[in-house]
Amino acid sequence: MLKTVEALFVVVIVFTALVAMESYIQLPSPRLASSIGQKELATTTLKSLDSNGALTQAAFSNNDGQWAEVLKSIDNNLPSNTIYKLTSYQIVLNKTTGSLQYIPDKTGGNFDGVFPSGSITSSYTLTSPNVTVTQTPEKIRTKNGAITLYILNCNDANGWWITGFTGNTLARSVYESMSPYFIKTILVNSTSQLDSILSGNKITADSNEQIQDAVVINTFGESIPIPQSQTDSYQQYPYTIGKRVNSYNWTWVSIVGYPFYYASNKATFSSYDNSWGIHGMRLIEARGLNYFLQGIDSSFHASPVDNNTWITNSIGVVSYTDQIRASMDYYGIYTGLTQTSTRALTINGISCYHMVLPIDSQGKEYSNIFNPVGTQYYAGAIWAHRVGNVTNGVFMALGLDRTPDIRVTLIGLLNYYKPTLLRSQFNVVGTTRMVELQIGQLGAS
Repeated sequence: MLKTVEALFVVVIVFTALVAMESYIQLPSPRLASSIGQKELATTTLKSLDSNGALTQAAFSNNDGQWAEVLKSIDNNLPSNTIYKLTSYQIVLNKTTGSLQYIPDKTGGNFDGVFPSGSITSSYTLTSPNVTVTQTPEKIRTKNGAITLYILNCNDANGWWITGFTGNTLARSVYESMSPYFIKTILVNSTSQLDSILSGNKITADSNEQIQDAVVINTFGESIPIPQSQTDSYQQYPYTIGKRVNSYNWTWVSIVGYPFYYASNKATFSSYDNSWGIHGMRLIEARGLNYFLQGIDSSFHASPVDNNTWITNSIGVVSYTDQIRASMDYYGIYTGLTQTSTRALTINGISCYHMVLPIDSQGKEYSNIFNPVGTQYYAGAIWAHRVGNVTNGVFMALGLDRTPDIRVTLIGLLNYYKPTLLRSQFNVVGTTRMVELQIGQLGAS
């Protein structure tokens, strides 16, 4: 009898606790619970469909029944007021142009009309399960076509803040790492050749060499190789470079340190050194970066104005953004978990020259390499010179400490340009598909 009373007492206590909990726990309303963003919904749907390989099998199969089962699964899992269209594309690499062609292969859905505004599209790349995978990168391109990569390799200049390397050894490493992503990669082997491209003249006979829209990487750290024609006004030389970045719409890349702090020409400056024992160099100081930014913004700075104000700061250890980590996973390029920044740009120091961080279709900045410290310091990012809706010139600045890691430069550029990796087997056609899920809501305006 006593045990029965004890058992009843326990039941009463548990029941009372549950009632009390119910008064405190607020479950989300159905409206709130179903308010997941359409972009996330589409992406999650595609990943779920392929979690057991069903989407991949259906995309590559000639069996229409498998495709129909995928569509049925979408019907059963999307909210009742959601319309959708699923399309599979064959991806074919045009080896002549280096561009990808997307050929519709299969389609289906619950809506055949024009999707309402606010509808979104999410894509997902699939690789045939029946092939041994190799990776062929799409060549980096702009709206004007595939672009040229110039790597400064000037044998008549010295570098600085590139501990463990010379400009030439870095240039060769950059060439090996980055040339697969460009239709034409050119080593600029002298300051004379650099003078040529600054004047808009090609330095090879290759038809793929294009001055416009090129990427130019300075592997000489805080030093910039300077042609003899520019040495009389060497401190203002970065202004000239900035103007060319604007007029040719170049992406200028500084891989480490404070950009344009020295100018180097071994012959003309042979009797000068940087006060640290490296000859063939002249000191420009902090004004070099300001001159460069004035040059990019030359429509508002018709002539260079001496400004020796530092616009960087030492902020210590920095971490990569989520976008960069996702790009590392996609391209298979990994660096250390963190880096150390002693030359982080300040937002006030660069934004006054109409330099902005580009945003994607979702309104999110995507060219940050490292998470900014506070709201002011940017250790590594790609900045676009934008006036109105027009971009003329891009600047990638990695304000890192001394020993450069070219993988940071590479993943930063890949994250910015986003070339597709075509996964396939040699001599096998049609081994990659892209599926695209478009969704919208009935009644949306």
